[in-house]
Amino acid sequence: MTPDRIVEFAEELARIAAAGGGAKALATHLSDAAGVGVLVEDAEWRHVATAGKGALPATARGLGNGRAHTVLISTGSTQLGYLSVFPKNAVDEDVARIVRLAAAAIALELARETDGGRGRRRTFWERLTGGAYHELSSAREDAHARGIALAPAYVCVALETEPALDDDHAAALADLRALAAETFRPSDADVGILERGVTVLVLTPATREVDADNAKTAAALLPKSAAKRKPGLRIAGGVSASVPALEAQRAVDTAQAALTIARRIYGMGHVAAYDELGAYPLLYDGADTEQLRELAQRVLAPLRAYDDKHQTELERTLGLYFSTGQNVKTTATALNVHRHTVFYRLRQINEISGRTLESAHDQLTLRLAIAIDALHNQQ
Repeated sequence: MTPDRIVEFAEELARIAAAGGGAKALATHLSDAAGVGVLVEDAEWRHVATAGKGALPATARGLGNGRAHTVLISTGSTQLGYLSVFPKNAVDEDVARIVRLAAAAIALELARETDGGRGRRRTFWERLTGGAYHELSSAREDAHARGIALAPAYVCVALETEPALDDDHAAALADLRALAAETFRPSDADVGILERGVTVLVLTPATREVDADNAKTAAALLPKSAAKRKPGLRIAGGVSASVPALEAQRAVDTAQAALTIARRIYGMGHVAAYDELGAYPLLYDGADTEQLRELAQRVLAPLRAYDDKHQTELERTLGLYFSTGQNVKTTATALNVHRHTVFYRLRQINEISGRTLESAHDQLTLRLAIAIDALHNQQ
Protein backbone atom coordinates (compact mmCIF):
# COMPACT_ATOMS: atom_id res chain seq x y z
CA MET A 1 0.00 0.00 0.00
CA THR A 2 1.56 3.27 -1.15
CA PRO A 3 1.77 6.37 1.07
CA ASP A 4 -0.85 8.01 -1.17
CA ARG A 5 -3.25 5.10 -0.61
CA ILE A 6 -2.76 5.35 3.13
CA VAL A 7 -3.51 9.08 2.99
CA GLU A 8 -6.65 8.37 0.94
CA PHE A 9 -7.68 5.77 3.51
CA ALA A 10 -7.27 8.29 6.32
CA GLU A 11 -9.21 10.96 4.40
CA GLU A 12 -12.10 8.56 3.88
CA LEU A 13 -12.08 7.75 7.62
CA ALA A 14 -12.42 11.45 8.32
CA ARG A 15 -15.27 11.80 5.81
CA ILE A 16 -17.17 8.87 7.32
CA ALA A 17 -16.71 10.24 10.83
CA ALA A 18 -17.80 13.74 9.79
CA ALA A 19 -20.92 12.33 8.15
CA GLY A 20 -21.83 10.49 11.34
CA GLY A 21 -21.29 7.04 9.86
CA GLY A 22 -20.38 5.44 13.18
CA ALA A 23 -18.16 2.53 14.18
CA LYS A 24 -19.87 0.15 11.75
CA ALA A 25 -19.11 2.31 8.71
CA LEU A 26 -15.52 2.84 9.84
CA ALA A 27 -15.05 -0.89 10.37
CA THR A 28 -16.49 -1.57 6.91
CA HIS A 29 -14.04 0.88 5.34
CA LEU A 30 -11.16 -0.92 7.06
CA SER A 31 -12.47 -4.31 5.97
CA ASP A 32 -12.78 -3.19 2.35
CA ALA A 33 -9.32 -1.64 2.28
CA ALA A 34 -7.47 -4.51 3.97
CA GLY A 35 -9.61 -7.44 2.88
CA VAL A 36 -10.04 -8.68 6.45
CA GLY A 37 -12.81 -9.43 8.89
CA VAL A 38 -13.16 -6.70 11.52
CA LEU A 39 -14.53 -6.82 15.06
CA VAL A 40 -14.99 -3.77 17.27
CA GLU A 41 -15.56 -4.30 21.01
CA ASP A 42 -15.87 -1.92 23.92
CA ALA A 43 -13.62 -1.82 26.98
CA GLU A 44 -15.55 -4.74 28.51
CA TRP A 45 -15.09 -6.85 25.35
CA ARG A 46 -18.75 -6.38 24.42
CA HIS A 47 -19.79 -6.30 20.77
CA VAL A 48 -19.94 -2.90 19.06
CA ALA A 49 -19.67 -3.63 15.33
CA THR A 50 -18.43 -6.14 12.76
CA ALA A 51 -17.54 -5.94 9.08
CA GLY A 52 -16.33 -8.26 6.36
CA LYS A 53 -17.43 -11.60 4.98
CA GLY A 54 -17.13 -14.90 6.78
CA ALA A 55 -17.76 -15.98 10.34
CA LEU A 56 -16.12 -14.01 13.14
CA PRO A 57 -15.73 -15.09 16.76
CA ALA A 58 -18.09 -13.63 19.34
CA THR A 59 -15.11 -11.89 20.96
CA ALA A 60 -11.38 -11.49 20.35
CA ARG A 61 -10.68 -11.70 24.05
CA GLY A 62 -8.08 -14.37 24.77
CA LEU A 63 -7.26 -14.98 21.11
CA GLY A 64 -3.59 -15.04 20.28
CA ASN A 65 -1.89 -13.14 17.46
CA GLY A 66 -2.14 -16.24 15.32
CA ARG A 67 -5.90 -15.80 15.07
CA ALA A 68 -6.44 -12.08 15.48
CA HIS A 69 -4.51 -8.84 15.34
CA THR A 70 -5.91 -6.63 18.12
CA VAL A 71 -5.12 -3.02 18.94
CA LEU A 72 -6.35 -0.86 21.77
CA ILE A 73 -8.93 1.84 21.07
CA SER A 74 -8.20 4.77 23.36
CA THR A 75 -8.16 8.52 23.74
CA GLY A 76 -5.26 9.69 25.88
CA SER A 77 -5.17 7.47 28.93
CA THR A 78 -8.82 6.41 28.58
CA GLN A 79 -9.31 2.88 27.29
CA LEU A 80 -12.47 2.66 25.18
CA GLY A 81 -12.31 -0.71 23.48
CA TYR A 82 -10.53 -3.05 21.10
CA LEU A 83 -10.24 -3.26 17.33
CA SER A 84 -9.45 -6.74 15.99
CA VAL A 85 -8.82 -7.87 12.43
CA PHE A 86 -8.77 -11.43 11.20
CA PRO A 87 -6.45 -11.76 8.20
CA LYS A 88 -5.89 -14.94 6.20
CA ASN A 89 -2.14 -14.50 6.69
CA ALA A 90 0.05 -12.50 9.05
CA VAL A 91 -0.67 -8.76 9.21
CA ASP A 92 1.93 -6.77 7.28
CA GLU A 93 3.16 -3.30 8.21
CA ASP A 94 0.78 -1.47 5.85
CA VAL A 95 -2.28 -3.21 7.23
CA ALA A 96 -1.04 -2.59 10.77
CA ARG A 97 -0.79 1.12 9.96
CA ILE A 98 -4.31 1.47 8.63
CA VAL A 99 -5.64 -0.60 11.56
CA ARG A 100 -4.13 1.98 13.92
CA LEU A 101 -5.65 4.80 11.86
CA ALA A 102 -9.05 3.12 11.99
CA ALA A 103 -8.70 2.58 15.74
CA ALA A 104 -8.08 6.31 16.21
CA ALA A 105 -11.20 7.20 14.21
CA ILE A 106 -13.32 4.63 16.06
CA ALA A 107 -11.99 6.01 19.36
CA LEU A 108 -13.69 9.31 18.55
CA GLU A 109 -16.99 7.48 17.95
CA LEU A 110 -16.77 5.55 21.20
CA ALA A 111 -15.80 8.71 23.05
CA ARG A 112 -18.98 10.34 21.76
CA GLU A 113 -20.94 7.42 23.12
CA THR A 114 -19.29 7.84 26.51
CA ASP A 115 -20.47 11.43 26.48
CA GLY A 116 -24.04 10.21 25.88
CA GLY A 117 -26.63 11.38 23.38
CA ARG A 118 -26.62 10.48 19.71
CA GLY A 119 -23.53 8.24 19.88
CA ARG A 120 -25.01 6.04 22.62
CA ARG A 121 -28.22 5.59 20.70
CA ARG A 122 -26.49 4.88 17.39
CA THR A 123 -24.27 2.26 19.01
CA PHE A 124 -27.36 0.41 20.20
CA TRP A 125 -28.75 0.20 16.65
CA GLU A 126 -25.37 -0.95 15.37
CA ARG A 127 -25.31 -3.68 17.99
CA LEU A 128 -28.88 -4.71 17.24
CA THR A 129 -28.23 -5.00 13.50
CA GLY A 130 -24.94 -6.76 14.22
CA GLY A 131 -26.64 -9.59 16.12
CA ALA A 132 -25.05 -8.68 19.45
CA TYR A 133 -28.14 -9.55 21.49
CA HIS A 134 -29.31 -13.13 21.94
CA GLU A 135 -32.32 -12.40 24.12
CA LEU A 136 -34.96 -9.73 23.68
CA SER A 137 -34.79 -8.89 27.38
CA SER A 138 -31.10 -7.95 27.18
CA ALA A 139 -31.74 -5.83 24.09
CA ARG A 140 -34.57 -4.03 25.84
CA GLU A 141 -32.47 -3.39 28.94
CA ASP A 142 -29.63 -1.91 26.89
CA ALA A 143 -32.07 0.14 24.81
CA HIS A 144 -33.75 1.49 27.96
CA ALA A 145 -30.37 2.47 29.41
CA ARG A 146 -29.75 4.54 26.27
CA GLY A 147 -33.18 6.19 26.30
CA ILE A 148 -34.60 4.03 23.49
CA ALA A 149 -38.05 2.44 23.47
CA LEU A 150 -37.60 -0.83 21.59
CA ALA A 151 -40.43 -2.28 19.49
CA PRO A 152 -40.94 -6.05 19.22
CA ALA A 153 -40.64 -5.93 15.42
CA TYR A 154 -39.15 -3.66 12.75
CA VAL A 155 -39.20 -2.94 9.05
CA CYS A 156 -35.94 -1.77 7.48
CA VAL A 157 -35.89 0.84 4.72
CA ALA A 158 -32.58 1.14 2.82
CA LEU A 159 -32.10 4.39 0.88
CA GLU A 160 -29.51 5.81 -1.49
CA THR A 161 -29.43 9.08 -3.35
CA GLU A 162 -27.82 10.81 -6.27
CA PRO A 163 -27.22 14.50 -5.68
CA ALA A 164 -28.25 17.38 -7.85
CA LEU A 165 -25.56 18.46 -10.28
CA ASP A 166 -24.39 21.36 -8.11
CA ASP A 167 -24.21 19.33 -4.88
CA ASP A 168 -21.61 16.96 -3.50
CA HIS A 169 -22.56 13.52 -2.25
CA ALA A 170 -21.97 14.37 1.42
CA ALA A 171 -24.57 17.13 1.24
CA ALA A 172 -27.01 14.87 -0.58
CA LEU A 173 -26.52 12.18 2.06
CA ALA A 174 -27.22 14.72 4.81
CA ASP A 175 -30.42 15.77 2.99
CA LEU A 176 -31.47 12.13 2.67
CA ARG A 177 -30.83 11.46 6.36
CA ALA A 178 -32.87 14.52 7.34
CA LEU A 179 -35.72 13.51 5.02
CA ALA A 180 -35.75 10.00 6.48
CA ALA A 181 -35.88 11.40 10.02
CA GLU A 182 -38.86 13.58 9.09
CA THR A 183 -40.70 10.79 7.25
CA PHE A 184 -40.34 7.95 9.72
CA ARG A 185 -41.32 9.50 13.03
CA PRO A 186 -41.45 7.44 16.24
CA SER A 187 -44.83 6.52 17.69
CA ASP A 188 -44.93 3.96 20.49
CA ALA A 189 -41.27 3.01 19.93
CA ASP A 190 -38.14 4.64 18.54
CA VAL A 191 -36.88 4.71 14.97
CA GLY A 192 -33.25 3.77 14.35
CA ILE A 193 -31.27 5.53 11.62
CA LEU A 194 -27.82 4.32 10.57
CA GLU A 195 -25.46 4.89 7.68
CA ARG A 196 -23.56 2.15 5.88
CA GLY A 197 -21.29 3.88 3.43
CA VAL A 198 -23.59 5.77 1.04
CA THR A 199 -26.71 3.95 2.27
CA VAL A 200 -29.09 5.27 4.93
CA LEU A 201 -30.81 2.51 6.88
CA VAL A 202 -34.05 3.25 8.72
CA LEU A 203 -35.41 0.76 11.25
CA THR A 204 -39.03 1.71 11.79
CA PRO A 205 -41.29 -0.01 14.37
CA ALA A 206 -43.79 -2.53 12.97
CA THR A 207 -45.69 -3.81 15.97
CA ARG A 208 -48.85 -4.27 13.89
CA GLU A 209 -49.35 -5.28 10.27
CA VAL A 210 -50.67 -1.81 9.49
CA ASP A 211 -47.37 -0.32 10.75
CA ALA A 212 -45.46 -2.32 8.15
CA ASP A 213 -47.91 -1.24 5.43
CA ASN A 214 -47.58 2.40 6.46
CA ALA A 215 -43.78 2.19 6.40
CA LYS A 216 -43.92 0.69 2.91
CA THR A 217 -46.25 3.43 1.69
CA ALA A 218 -44.16 6.21 3.23
CA ALA A 219 -41.00 4.78 1.65
CA ALA A 220 -42.65 4.54 -1.78
CA LEU A 221 -43.51 8.26 -1.62
CA LEU A 222 -39.99 9.35 -0.70
CA PRO A 223 -38.70 9.91 -4.27
CA LYS A 224 -41.49 12.46 -4.88
CA SER A 225 -40.95 14.04 -1.46
CA ALA A 226 -37.23 14.38 -2.18
CA ALA A 227 -37.88 16.00 -5.56
CA LYS A 228 -40.17 18.59 -3.94
CA ARG A 229 -37.71 19.20 -1.12
CA LYS A 230 -34.72 19.64 -3.42
CA PRO A 231 -35.15 19.43 -7.21
CA GLY A 232 -32.60 17.11 -8.75
CA LEU A 233 -32.21 14.94 -5.66
CA ARG A 234 -33.09 11.40 -6.71
CA ILE A 235 -33.71 8.49 -4.36
CA ALA A 236 -33.77 4.72 -4.73
CA GLY A 237 -34.74 2.37 -1.94
CA GLY A 238 -35.67 -1.06 -0.72
CA VAL A 239 -38.05 -2.16 2.03
CA SER A 240 -37.91 -5.36 4.05
CA ALA A 241 -40.78 -7.31 5.52
CA SER A 242 -41.47 -6.98 9.25
CA VAL A 243 -39.14 -9.10 11.38
CA PRO A 244 -38.65 -9.56 15.15
CA ALA A 245 -36.28 -7.01 16.67
CA LEU A 246 -33.55 -9.61 17.27
CA GLU A 247 -33.59 -10.40 13.54
CA ALA A 248 -32.86 -6.81 12.53
CA GLN A 249 -29.83 -7.88 10.50
CA ARG A 250 -32.11 -10.01 8.29
CA ALA A 251 -34.28 -6.95 7.70
CA VAL A 252 -31.19 -4.92 6.76
CA ASP A 253 -30.00 -7.61 4.35
CA THR A 254 -33.35 -7.91 2.56
CA ALA A 255 -33.84 -4.13 2.40
CA GLN A 256 -30.39 -3.70 0.87
CA ALA A 257 -31.08 -6.51 -1.61
CA ALA A 258 -34.37 -4.81 -2.58
CA LEU A 259 -32.50 -1.51 -2.99
CA THR A 260 -29.91 -3.10 -5.29
CA ILE A 261 -32.61 -4.79 -7.37
CA ALA A 262 -34.65 -1.58 -7.57
CA ARG A 263 -31.67 0.42 -8.82
CA ARG A 264 -30.66 -2.18 -11.40
CA ILE A 265 -34.15 -2.94 -12.72
CA TYR A 266 -36.00 0.36 -12.33
CA GLY A 267 -33.21 2.91 -11.90
CA MET A 268 -33.24 5.87 -9.53
CA GLY A 269 -36.56 7.25 -8.37
CA HIS A 270 -38.08 3.93 -7.29
CA VAL A 271 -38.46 2.30 -3.86
CA ALA A 272 -39.22 -1.44 -4.00
CA ALA A 273 -40.58 -3.73 -1.30
CA TYR A 274 -38.64 -7.00 -1.15
CA ASP A 275 -41.77 -9.14 -0.90
CA GLU A 276 -43.30 -7.46 -3.98
CA LEU A 277 -40.32 -7.98 -6.28
CA GLY A 278 -41.52 -11.38 -7.37
CA ALA A 279 -38.81 -13.49 -8.99
CA TYR A 280 -36.04 -10.92 -8.79
CA PRO A 281 -34.86 -11.63 -5.22
CA LEU A 282 -34.53 -15.32 -6.07
CA LEU A 283 -32.60 -14.51 -9.23
CA TYR A 284 -30.41 -12.07 -7.32
CA ASP A 285 -29.68 -14.23 -4.27
CA GLY A 286 -29.98 -17.66 -5.83
CA ALA A 287 -32.69 -20.03 -4.67
CA ASP A 288 -33.18 -23.70 -3.86
CA THR A 289 -36.11 -25.81 -4.99
CA GLU A 290 -38.15 -25.11 -1.88
CA GLN A 291 -37.81 -21.35 -2.29
CA LEU A 292 -38.86 -21.61 -5.93
CA ARG A 293 -41.91 -23.67 -4.98
CA GLU A 294 -42.84 -21.12 -2.32
CA LEU A 295 -42.64 -18.35 -4.93
CA ALA A 296 -44.95 -20.21 -7.31
CA GLN A 297 -47.43 -20.90 -4.52
CA ARG A 298 -47.40 -17.28 -3.33
CA VAL A 299 -47.86 -15.82 -6.84
CA LEU A 300 -50.55 -18.25 -8.02
CA ALA A 301 -52.50 -18.48 -4.74
CA PRO A 302 -54.82 -15.49 -5.42
CA LEU A 303 -55.80 -16.91 -8.84
CA ARG A 304 -56.40 -20.37 -7.39
CA ALA A 305 -58.51 -19.01 -4.58
CA TYR A 306 -60.64 -17.07 -7.05
CA ASP A 307 -60.99 -20.11 -9.33
CA ASP A 308 -62.06 -22.30 -6.41
CA LYS A 309 -64.63 -19.78 -5.21
CA HIS A 310 -66.14 -18.84 -8.58
CA GLN A 311 -65.48 -22.00 -10.59
CA THR A 312 -63.44 -20.05 -13.16
CA GLU A 313 -60.27 -20.95 -15.09
CA LEU A 314 -57.99 -17.98 -14.61
CA GLU A 315 -54.88 -20.02 -13.83
CA ARG A 316 -55.44 -22.34 -16.79
CA THR A 317 -56.11 -19.35 -19.03
CA LEU A 318 -52.84 -17.73 -17.96
CA GLY A 319 -50.87 -20.91 -18.61
CA LEU A 320 -52.36 -21.35 -22.08
CA TYR A 321 -51.87 -17.66 -22.88
CA PHE A 322 -48.15 -18.02 -22.21
CA SER A 323 -47.79 -21.40 -23.93
CA THR A 324 -49.44 -20.09 -27.12
CA GLY A 325 -47.05 -17.15 -27.35
CA GLN A 326 -49.64 -14.76 -25.91
CA ASN A 327 -51.96 -15.41 -28.83
CA VAL A 328 -55.48 -14.60 -27.65
CA LYS A 329 -57.20 -16.32 -30.59
CA THR A 330 -55.30 -19.59 -30.11
CA THR A 331 -55.90 -19.44 -26.35
CA ALA A 332 -59.63 -18.95 -26.93
CA THR A 333 -59.75 -21.93 -29.27
CA ALA A 334 -57.96 -24.14 -26.73
CA LEU A 335 -60.42 -23.07 -24.03
CA ASN A 336 -63.42 -23.26 -26.40
CA VAL A 337 -64.45 -19.71 -25.49
CA HIS A 338 -64.79 -16.43 -27.38
CA ARG A 339 -61.63 -14.32 -27.57
CA HIS A 340 -63.43 -11.49 -25.71
CA THR A 341 -63.71 -13.91 -22.79
CA VAL A 342 -59.93 -14.36 -22.84
CA PHE A 343 -59.44 -10.58 -22.83
CA TYR A 344 -61.81 -10.32 -19.86
CA ARG A 345 -59.98 -13.06 -17.97
CA LEU A 346 -56.62 -11.42 -18.60
CA ARG A 347 -57.96 -8.20 -17.07
CA GLN A 348 -59.18 -10.24 -14.10
CA ILE A 349 -55.74 -11.85 -13.75
CA ASN A 350 -54.13 -8.40 -13.62
CA GLU A 351 -56.53 -7.25 -10.93
CA ILE A 352 -56.54 -10.38 -8.76
CA SER A 353 -52.80 -11.15 -8.92
CA GLY A 354 -51.79 -7.55 -8.27
CA ARG A 355 -49.54 -7.73 -11.34
CA THR A 356 -49.97 -6.55 -14.89
CA LEU A 357 -49.22 -8.53 -18.04
CA GLU A 358 -48.21 -5.27 -19.71
CA SER A 359 -45.20 -5.06 -17.36
CA ALA A 360 -42.20 -7.09 -18.46
CA HIS A 361 -41.11 -7.40 -14.81
CA ASP A 362 -44.48 -8.67 -13.60
CA GLN A 363 -44.80 -10.98 -16.58
CA LEU A 364 -41.42 -12.53 -15.72
CA THR A 365 -42.68 -13.40 -12.24
CA LEU A 366 -45.94 -14.85 -13.56
CA ARG A 367 -44.18 -16.88 -16.25
CA LEU A 368 -41.67 -18.19 -13.75
CA ALA A 369 -44.43 -19.14 -11.30
CA ILE A 370 -46.25 -21.10 -14.02
CA ALA A 371 -43.01 -22.85 -15.06
CA ILE A 372 -41.99 -23.71 -11.48
CA ASP A 373 -45.44 -25.07 -10.76
CA ALA A 374 -45.30 -27.28 -13.85
CA LEU A 375 -41.86 -28.60 -12.91
CA HIS A 376 -42.11 -29.01 -9.16
CA ASN A 377 -45.67 -28.77 -7.87
CA GLN A 378 -47.65 -30.90 -10.28
CA GLN A 379 -48.22 -34.47 -9.13
